[in-house]
Amino acid sequence: MAISAWKNKLYFGDNLDILREHVAPDSVDLIYLDPPFNSNATYNVLFQEKSGEKSAAQITAFEDTWHWGMESEYAYQEVVKNGPKKLGDLLQAMRAFLGQNDMMAYLVMMAQRMLELYRVLKPTGSIYLHCDPTASHYLKLLMDAVFGKTCFVNEIIWAYRTQGATKRHWSRKHDVLFFYAKSDKYTFNYQTERSYMQHKYGFQKDDFKIDEQGRQYRDALIRDVWEISAIQSATRERLGYPTQKPEALLERIIKTSSNEGDLVLDPFCGCGTTIVVAERRKRRWIGIDITHLAISLMRHRLQDTFGPELTPYEVIGDPKDLSSARALAEENRYQFEWWALGLVDARPAQDKKKGADRGVDGYINFFDDNSGKAKTVVVQVKSGGVNRSHVATLNSDREREKAPIGILITLEEPTRPMLEEAATAGYYEPEHFPGYQYPRIQILTIKQLLDGKQAQYPRMAPPATFKRAQRHWKNTEDQQRLV
Repeated sequence: MAISAWKNKLYFGDNLDILREHVAPDSVDLIYLDPPFNSNATYNVLFQEKSGEKSAAQITAFEDTWHWGMESEYAYQEVVKNGPKKLGDLLQAMRAFLGQNDMMAYLVMMAQRMLELYRVLKPTGSIYLHCDPTASHYLKLLMDAVFGKTCFVNEIIWAYRTQGATKRHWSRKHDVLFFYAKSDKYTFNYQTERSYMQHKYGFQKDDFKIDEQGRQYRDALIRDVWEISAIQSATRERLGYPTQKPEALLERIIKTSSNEGDLVLDPFCGCGTTIVVAERRKRRWIGIDITHLAISLMRHRLQDTFGPELTPYEVIGDPKDLSSARALAEENRYQFEWWALGLVDARPAQDKKKGADRGVDGYINFFDDNSGKAKTVVVQVKSGGVNRSHVATLNSDREREKAPIGILITLEEPTRPMLEEAATAGYYEPEHFPGYQYPRIQILTIKQLLDGKQAQYPRMAPPATFKRAQRHWKNTEDQQRLV
């Protein structure tokens, strides 16, 4: 397909299915993946036999995938029977060693996906697998079995400084990236960095340059140990996503192992750092994630980062009509809730697995004065039957949260008593918006939202629900970015 006809794609769904059904063989130039096997969990838990419920919200979407069960058994048998012999032999040995536990389930699922990633990668393509040192030895064996040990290029150590230390062991402050190529004809645009080594290392004086502080340096080829700062709490690009990686890390990978117009794939896209950097560097891209929370965050991030310069892209797999919305609600009500909240730019309000449901599913921050203090719209989502009591409850929750406005999103059409109950709440009239009135209780159906109807609240500035990404202009160099 010609580059001019290509449209970038953001997929919602299981990346195994999407890779098999939507990504052509030998079509991708660069793959980066950071599988969330340690997202809000510990390796001790992953190595244990499954027992009890994990409390981290982000792992919810992977419970059926990363825990040993019938799906894991089926996947194991599929790879052993139909996959490459070396990979089947390896998985049998791993199962004998690890047993039937969560880590083994994770490795089986990764083996399935690695086979598909190998299939879609061009002969000139490269893949970077990002992982924690605790499981890196298992994953490297899998990659050797799928890609071939002769296709291994580098083990890259990403070293960073973060808070937290212990006197019981060396502080764990690095991740591992495995760099494999499908053949020896892979793209590699070598990168340099400033080296402040002294003359005793054999460099001539005229090899050196002078930096902004008057120090001598030379441009040296980058080694396989990368010292790149991690995302800190005060970092400007921080979005609050638990597995977010710094853009500088993806910049280095994408600039080195792809060229303008190449296709970059991230099958575990998370908050979208890979696709943001690919967009900035004029690459085509495919992002995949299994949670609507991540899809919503990525859409906001792309718009906030590039604004009108954003290359058109399409979202595939999210509901586009009422029947598909109903199907999502029946399949997984939490995913439906996250998707519905995204329709009004609302952020999820709580971890659904922690504590009692306080009634508020999401919220929107807005500003209607110059105080710098945000006001709140509280949002509730109902996928089943609704009645007048739900409206009354929302109004009570709104008053408790001291929110000027409350929104009820429903799959079903509201009844007349519901509309009458909403009307009794009256209107919010912001002091600095004279003449404007906003219903304190608003009922919006999924059909209305899909047809383009919007929530009503003051919009003095773009919604500040998700932390806004820095604005970048694609036609300038890094040092000229508008932030």
